[in-house]
Amino acid sequence: MSESTGPEDRPTDRVGRFLYSITRPLSLLGGVVLCLMGVLTTVSVTGRYFFDKPVSGDFELIALGTGVAVFAFLPHCQLMRENVIVDFFLSGVSKRYQAFFDMLGNLTYAVIITLMTWRLPIGGYELYETRQSTFMLGIPQWSTFPFALLCLVVLLAVCVYTTVRSYNEMRAGATL
Repeated sequence: MSESTGPEDRPTDRVGRFLYSITRPLSLLGGVVLCLMGVLTTVSVTGRYFFDKPVSGDFELIALGTGVAVFAFLPHCQLMRENVIVDFFLSGVSKRYQAFFDMLGNLTYAVIITLMTWRLPIGGYELYETRQSTFMLGIPQWSTFPFALLCLVVLLAVCVYTTVRSYNEMRAGATL
């Protein structure tokens, strides 16, 4: 059920609207970070080419920004059914079968995100304890972990919601 979504495809139930109100600003923040990374890359490449002066630590900032942007995009992408899926094999089956496999995929994703949500703080704490930082700028490597954890918690809530949503769609459909 990977049909294109638009404004009319926003969740209409209370939980879905609440999750949308959280995930959309997160995804917009991810977009801003992505734009800033583009500007940083342009300034650094221009500085390197014309003045032999790139932005110091640009690759470190891009790496941190990429992590922030990806984690910010994931919850909204899941909520709006925009994750990349291969539905070639399911394109000719009933909506109920599609909903069933969507439910299995959402449940699997929820399990994976549960494990990531459990392990991420442990890895972040180890980076904090060992005081690891980036080479050029000395930015603590754990510094983006709290934001990533927040995004994972939101993503986990979205995964549970989408699993239930797919289950309800499957039940509402015709017989398997």
